[in-house]
Amino acid sequence: METLKLEEPKTVNWDYDEEADVLYISFGDPEPALTLDLGEGVLARYRESDNALVGFTIVGAGTRLGHKPS
Repeated sequence: METLKLEEPKTVNWDYDEEADVLYISFGDPEPALTLDLGEGVLARYRESDNALVGFTIVGAGTRLGHKPS
């Protein structure tokens, strides 16, 4: 696989699913993408056509920050 590239995003969108404790970060509008597991619950999402990084998914984000689920 080629190196992933990050273009300067016009916007950064995020959504946190408290029940699942998952943080979704998208550079620009969310779009279909392939996933690369970076380990320890961090997933990079990238567009296959040009290897552009389009976002991250962080599993256990609240737990990492010391947030206790309600």
